[in-house]
Amino acid sequence: MSAPRPSVLFVCVHNAGRSQMAAGFLTALGGGRVEVRSAGSAPAEAINPVAVEAMAEVGIDISDQAPKILTPDTVERSDVVITMGCGDACPVFPGVDYRDWALADPAGQGIDAVRPIRDQIRSLVVDLLAEIVPAGTEQSVR
Repeated sequence: MSAPRPSVLFVCVHNAGRSQMAAGFLTALGGGRVEVRSAGSAPAEAINPVAVEAMAEVGIDISDQAPKILTPDTVERSDVVITMGCGDACPVFPGVDYRDWALADPAGQGIDAVRPIRDQIRSLVVDLLAEIVPAGTEQSVR
């Protein structure tokens, strides 16, 4: 019998850029071994098109994603909650591992400014995946 999949929730204010890119990377790299969710404390109307473009450059399509509202239930059902600038908007529950990734906000930025944010997110996701999923089970993404 295999262990249950770890559940990771990425949270940023608008759920339109950073958290969507992180969820895209973890979904692609995790190969189904991690339950991946994202949400925002004040979701935007739509995902940031520059974030979509930046992810497409590395072969990950997040164009079908939409910003979602952060709910206490979503947080409580997560093993790890990664916040990205949502401050105190994220409810705290015992037994949930909270982490904050200090990342620049891609909102209103051009592709040249978003690429380094994307690459930093990828690096953080790779490190997270190595920590929560047994070695040898990762997927390759360029």
